[in-house]
Amino acid sequence: MNLIAALGHALWMAFAMFWEILWPLILGFGLSGVVQAVVSKGEMSKLLPDDSPKSLAIACGLGAASSSCSYAAVALARSIFRKGADFTAAMAFELASTNLVAELTIIIVVLMGWQFAAAEFIGGPLMVVIMAVLFRIFLSRKLVKEARESRFSRSFVPWATSRLRLSSGMGESASAA
Repeated sequence: MNLIAALGHALWMAFAMFWEILWPLILGFGLSGVVQAVVSKGEMSKLLPDDSPKSLAIACGLGAASSSCSYAAVALARSIFRKGADFTAAMAFELASTNLVAELTIIIVVLMGWQFAAAEFIGGPLMVVIMAVLFRIFLSRKLVKEARESRFSRSFVPWATSRLRLSSGMGESASAA
């Protein structure tokens, strides 16, 4: 009987974790869809055109104003990159949206004290600066261009990428052989 109770408890915990993860996923992909539908490529290219301090500050501000959910941050960063934002600015947005949000600061102050919250607000921009410097040193423009033009940047769903391959004729020669 204890085995059945333990199994039931494990299934309940798995469902509870699924339920907690489902809402951030829906939020992240929903916001990403809004960005894809509403924001034009030209607007995003004007807003975050490069990895200058101004662009990174704007990206951090937008990230801090967005959700603290890492799923939403990744989906939104991908969307703004696809819409023409600089890659480094998109990554700054992602870092800020998980490290510099107000609700996270409130939780940190309540649970750990103001010193940790101060460290978070000093460490977040510091991480962005370090990331930008490392990207300037190690990330080539060719690599970023390849990422932007990659078929995987257009669709990250495996069945959709295989459908794109088939519709472009790449898969037909393999099936004809």
